[in-house]
Amino acid sequence: MVLSVSAPELLLRADSLDVRYGASRALFDVSLDIPVGQVVALLGPNGAGKSTFARALSGLVPLTSGSIQFNGRDISKMPAHRRQNAGLTYIPEGRGIFPGLSVIDNLKMAARRAGSHSERDAAVERAITLFPILGSRSRQQAGSLSGGEQQMLSLGRALAVEPKLLIADEMSLGLAPIVVETVFQSLEQVRDAGISVLLIEQFVHRALGLASQCVILSRGRVGWSGPAADAGAEVLDRYLGEATSAAASG
Repeated sequence: MVLSVSAPELLLRADSLDVRYGASRALFDVSLDIPVGQVVALLGPNGAGKSTFARALSGLVPLTSGSIQFNGRDISKMPAHRRQNAGLTYIPEGRGIFPGLSVIDNLKMAARRAGSHSERDAAVERAITLFPILGSRSRQQAGSLSGGEQQMLSLGRALAVEPKLLIADEMSLGLAPIVVETVFQSLEQVRDAGISVLLIEQFVHRALGLASQCVILSRGRVGWSGPAADAGAEVLDRYLGEATSAAASG
């Protein structure tokens, strides 16, 4: 008897996305699937279109053509705030926190969408449970946290309202290698909590170790896609360049 293995359930399907900025075309027919509860690494050199793709998924830039299905719904023309309410959360470069507010006030602001007072309290507690250091720093001004702690707060804000998909755009940017490890440990906790992740990352080999699937963009097009374990040195050198792939492994 032959046992069939079903494919993972899809949370998001981006089909043939094109994006233009005026006369300049930034994405060319880009397609990508994100299964439920899995991490997909989106890699590529600077200017490849990674952040444009993330912003298109999030509703921050309009599509020229193509479609986006999320959790069984067509969200191609849905405003960004409604996509966030539906469970698609984007953490852009720059950490997405309010540096002048305390840690707890940052979390409370993020939890405002959770509903009732008790639901908002539960959302804050959920973030602190996932990242206990946020509880011990609750009255500290967010801008005075270390880089790694700020990224934990950014993740805590995103996870307070239980997203289905987290788009993490260059969370390790500008951080020391030892702090980068803390960020990736936090992302592992997110994955282990059953949340899907689209990971845009400069630390290529660390990203591939976390992801199950990989898509590499090159000049706004999909250059390669497949299981993360199959993205070997030859693939990385071809699409990222030898210097880029070597530096990103550190």
